[in-house]
Amino acid sequence: MKQRLSSDPGDGVVYPAPLEKPASVGWLTATIPYIQIARPDHWFKNVFMLAGVVVAYFYEMAPLTPQQVWLIPLALAATCLIASSNYVINEVLDARSDRGHPTKRNRPIPSGRVKLPLAYLEWAGLGAVGLLLAAQVNFSFLLAAVALLVMGMAYNIPPVRTKEVPYLDVLSESVNNPIRLMLGWFTITATLLPPMSLILSYWMIGAFFMASKRFAEYRQINDKAIASAYRRSFAYYDDNRLLVSMFFYASGAALLLGVFIIRYHLELILSVPLIAGFFSAYMHVALKENSAVQNPEHLYRETGLMVYLVITVFAFLGLMFVSVPGLYEIFNVAPSRVPSLWSWD
Repeated sequence: MKQRLSSDPGDGVVYPAPLEKPASVGWLTATIPYIQIARPDHWFKNVFMLAGVVVAYFYEMAPLTPQQVWLIPLALAATCLIASSNYVINEVLDARSDRGHPTKRNRPIPSGRVKLPLAYLEWAGLGAVGLLLAAQVNFSFLLAAVALLVMGMAYNIPPVRTKEVPYLDVLSESVNNPIRLMLGWFTITATLLPPMSLILSYWMIGAFFMASKRFAEYRQINDKAIASAYRRSFAYYDDNRLLVSMFFYASGAALLLGVFIIRYHLELILSVPLIAGFFSAYMHVALKENSAVQNPEHLYRETGLMVYLVITVFAFLGLMFVSVPGLYEIFNVAPSRVPSLWSWD
């Protein structure tokens, strides 16, 4: 089948036209593209809200009640639906520029396999059901869920559309990281807020991941004109600027995490070498040709990185419940008032 070209008089860029849709398809085949634009394969990102659950439990230091245990899967389902709502509107509004991308032009919408009115209905429906479930958790969780939905709109919908603005594109999308942290936190307690140092560190960690994704995308396209047509912020970015921003976000995350560690639980300092190693390993993957960080759902292919991540996360979360009094003498730090479950004297 020959590829046709279409032009958009709005920006003067010539995009490949959508691939022609078969004359007739079965209902299952017709439904699959609508499932794909909701990106259920990206739901694994919402597992990171469980870190908020663990941190809140660390503060509460009391056995989870049956009600709290039930709320965790409910909260996770609500978060997944709202995230999918954001993914749908992203797919809809990115379709035009995706036609100029070497691989994303084959996505369901730019390839012509999705009807836009139904896609908009899917966006609204997923968001509404997600908020309905969120309201069943508690009011604080609902507010955080609304924030997640609103940030998705700000990121994608004109005239705001922060994804087109250099640096703001990274910061506005990665803010979903601390929002997920708060969603997990509010699943356990609705009356307290997480430590600001941890919230900001979580934000910077997400920004590092997102800047790494931009860097890998830019390097793969390897043509500034094509890259700028696909994503307007690439008209400003280059390899050096993206690398410098990655260093900034990683440094900010480390410094803010250090504040949290010193203020709340010095034992976490034992996980610092693992965390620093993970940042280095992630950057190593980002520097690879056709890097998997462009599509985080494909990171499972980086087996070594995934094993390292699991070890780091379990070490960090496990240390939250351990007391090592000798560390406070070495670093001359006053012990936190937050108790631990176990003590190594």
